[in-house]
Amino acid sequence: MAQPESLAELLNGRRAAVDASLPPIGFVAGYLIGDGSIWAGVGAAVAFALALSVWRMRRGDKPRAVVIGLLGVCVAGLIALGTGRAENFFLLQLLSNAASALLWIVSIVVRWPLLGLVVGTVLKQRTRWRRDPALVRAYSRGSWVWVGQYVVRVAVFVPLYEAGRVAELGIARVLLSWPLVAACLAVSWWVIRRSLPEGHPGLRHPRVEELRAGV
Repeated sequence: MAQPESLAELLNGRRAAVDASLPPIGFVAGYLIGDGSIWAGVGAAVAFALALSVWRMRRGDKPRAVVIGLLGVCVAGLIALGTGRAENFFLLQLLSNAASALLWIVSIVVRWPLLGLVVGTVLKQRTRWRRDPALVRAYSRGSWVWVGQYVVRVAVFVPLYEAGRVAELGIARVLLSWPLVAACLAVSWWVIRRSLPEGHPGLRHPRVEELRAGV
């Protein structure tokens, strides 16, 4: 199979995961330094997010992606401030992981695996990969790895959230960002490669066939 790139290279997962972990670090640091002040935590998180946004814009990132990231931090901060519970800064993340797990499962069941949609978009294939049964099967199997990633996060976050362990939530957020994403990318890439038949030209070259019933 002629396919030199890995999923990490195609999806640029490392930078996204590292960027996502910085505002929570700021929140926990501000919260602890401010002696349990949610305002201090939110202020530090927003400051981290703003600095990160400026840096990303200077590097030429799309403004929409930068604004969405900053908006997510602001919404998380407002939830924490509005409820008066510091652990609610992580509520949006917890809910998004639960929703993501469900969405990925549904995509596999209906045979439109999200991993295929994401990679197909990056490779500018639209849905051509969908006409290659081998790729549909491989992306479906690889997508289960991503489901596992979200399930692990929810399983770790929920008890910490229920116990109100703010510092531990921040630590978990960092440990379950880039390290977990890196493992997910590596394992799902291995699953995809193992699932493709010998001689398949790879992700960039779907073997386009007429869609058959049930595919």
